Amino acid sequence: MSYKIIGDSCLDLTADLKKDPHFQIIPLTLQVEHTQVIDDETFDQKKFLELVRSSSECPQTACPSPERFKEAFECDAEQIFVITLSEHLSGTYNSAVLAKKLYEEEHGQEGKNIAVFSSDSASSGELNIALYIQSLCQASLPFEEIEEKTRSFIKNMRTYFVLESLDTLRKNGRLTGLQAFFATALNIKPVMGADSGVIIKLDQARGINKALTRMADIAIREAGETKDKVLIIAHCNNPERAEVVKNEMCRQASFRDVIITETAGVATVYASDGGIIVAL
Repeated sequence: MSYKIIGDSCLDLTADLKKDPHFQIIPLTLQVEHTQVIDDETFDQKKFLELVRSSSECPQTACPSPERFKEAFECDAEQIFVITLSEHLSGTYNSAVLAKKLYEEEHGQEGKNIAVFSSDSASSGELNIALYIQSLCQASLPFEEIEEKTRSFIKNMRTYFVLESLDTLRKNGRLTGLQAFFATALNIKPVMGADSGVIIKLDQARGINKALTRMADIAIREAGETKDKVLIIAHCNNPERAEVVKNEMCRQASFRDVIITETAGVATVYASDGGIIVAL
């Protein structure tokens, strides 16, 4: 059956996947003071980072309306799978769920199957889920089985990240329940993760390189058997750092595939310049 995988713009597709007609991105809106930026194919990461650096205010994001998702459902695909930012971090999931309800009220539930997934993650995690769904679609599995397997995949997936600064996450309320972390003077970098979509602190190290190594150690230890897993590494304006993480993790374990991608607008807002996000 024909399928479409729809993600919000924190689904950080690679350049090749952006050309795949099975994928569609619904953009969020980014705002820095009075400047609004649509997180679509026109997003210019370097220009946006310069805009953020020149501003005294914290950048913010706004989720797409349900109507944007509903419009995307008006397509020829018989099976639609929607992947959003963790529902604990964004209202995008609720917009997509409402869009499904509105679409089904208007068209009925016959002829098109729609599943909406909160990724319990972001960026590389969303891409990992998207690739998994595509593999199931290509294997011609029934819709209900794809949905069930994907929910299990999300439950078992792990996400980790190391950022130069947590300020944007903190100022935008994305670290709710996490003790504020102030150690920049000592160059202490926290190693962060996610617990059912909620950001948690896992460890810390002095300096970004040691923190990245510690993140790799934790990820490999918690991953168990990795030979059938896909390792996704997203970077914000630092491909060299992504390669360092790839080499370290591949030194410790074998993966079915390793994919490096670049953050689009939403993940750039929160990861900031130099941030690394890993999912497996």
